[in-house]
Amino acid sequence: MSVLSEFKAFAVKGNVVDMAVGIIIGAAFGKIVSSFVGDVVMPPIGLLIGGVDFSDLAITLKAAEGNIPAVVLSYGKFIQTVLDFLIVAFAIFMGVKVINKLKRAEEAAPAAPTKDQELLSEIRDLLKAQQNK
Repeated sequence: MSVLSEFKAFAVKGNVVDMAVGIIIGAAFGKIVSSFVGDVVMPPIGLLIGGVDFSDLAITLKAAEGNIPAVVLSYGKFIQTVLDFLIVAFAIFMGVKVINKLKRAEEAAPAAPTKDQELLSEIRDLLKAQQNK
């Protein structure tokens, strides 16, 4: 079996296709979450803390000299990234929690027995009653 045919067999397996779809949907979901965090959540948080934009927070370690740019420690971008991560992680946690709750509710409600199962139960009960006589 050639490498090309092995790769083709690997690439068309269901798991690989499912993984690819998951990655594509995950990337699109990531864009939605990033927009939610940056455009919806962070502006009110910035307003609550007095309009401070974390990404602008920095310490200049060495001022610019001629053609040499300044050396800047941009710790605000790091703080912003950590906050974004925490908000995204919390949103995913809440989503997974809701999905798990729905799964548990679905599993908790057992399906009603079918007519065949009811008939078999009646036959079983009749046979047990005959054996006990």
